[in-house]
Amino acid sequence: MSQPTELWTDFFRTLGFNQAEVIGRGMEGEVFRLTAGLVGKVWHSRQVGELRPLRDLYAELAGQRLPFATPEIVDNTEHAGRQVTIERYLPGESLRSKLDSGQLSKAAALEATVNVVAALQRTTAGAAARSLPVLSEGRPLWAGHDTWSAALACLVQRRADRFAGVLRASVTDFDRKLAATVDLLNALPATEPQLVHGDICPENILASDSGEPTALLDWGFVSTAGDNAFEAAAAAGFFDMYGPEARDDDDTLMKVFADRLGHAVETQLLYRAAYAIAGANSYAADGADGHFRWCAAALDRADVTELLLTSSR
Repeated sequence: MSQPTELWTDFFRTLGFNQAEVIGRGMEGEVFRLTAGLVGKVWHSRQVGELRPLRDLYAELAGQRLPFATPEIVDNTEHAGRQVTIERYLPGESLRSKLDSGQLSKAAALEATVNVVAALQRTTAGAAARSLPVLSEGRPLWAGHDTWSAALACLVQRRADRFAGVLRASVTDFDRKLAATVDLLNALPATEPQLVHGDICPENILASDSGEPTALLDWGFVSTAGDNAFEAAAAAGFFDMYGPEARDDDDTLMKVFADRLGHAVETQLLYRAAYAIAGANSYAADGADGHFRWCAAALDRADVTELLLTSSR
């Protein structure tokens, strides 16, 4: 729950920061621009035990030599029952803001998205990425698993079992599609996992005036060790989820990811189905939100349906 801005500006003043300006509000917290090249993040619900794995992930990211900045926690404390982290300021302005203001063309924003996914394809995931839970689950995604595909297949089945009622009511042939998704995931070959952000979208990419990515924000909600093709499939869909040109942009990015990064469109569609099942109820258990409807529609897409139901015959 949001608390008065004055509470936090006063608190940051006690830490020695005479200026504290809100520069962002998101699902997980509020971000304040401080002095000395720092920001303060006030977390809505994460506890100190949940921040330690995230801090370890940031350290793992720092060792990857990425061409853009990623978060770095320099200190953390608690105030008014909320966790507060002091982090390095990340430069740039969001692609979403640049697109909406006309500062950047859609072509440039699409290219920036591709470049971010391509950079993550060159990473190697370590223990920190494997230790993270996803979708606010209480245990690491990889717990009890040796491969990414097995971990993801179990996540899909778990989430489907939990939210079966609303998913069956909204998705045609849901049970067949679920079974096919799990079977196809389990059949994927084992590969060396890369770092996966899991929520690459124009809101989470910061860019320079020329459109070069300068930072990638908001790690943690779906971040893990996994297949870069999953990253690509998610990024293609998240670029524009609800606009009139959303499907065209989605198809364009999937094709570019196939041509440039070698991620077969069929693999991306499988991962889209996996995300749609696992992530559908991320924000509303009853499915009464736009994100759920987007996920349900993804599972009923003709190309996704053909992939899943053909494989289940």
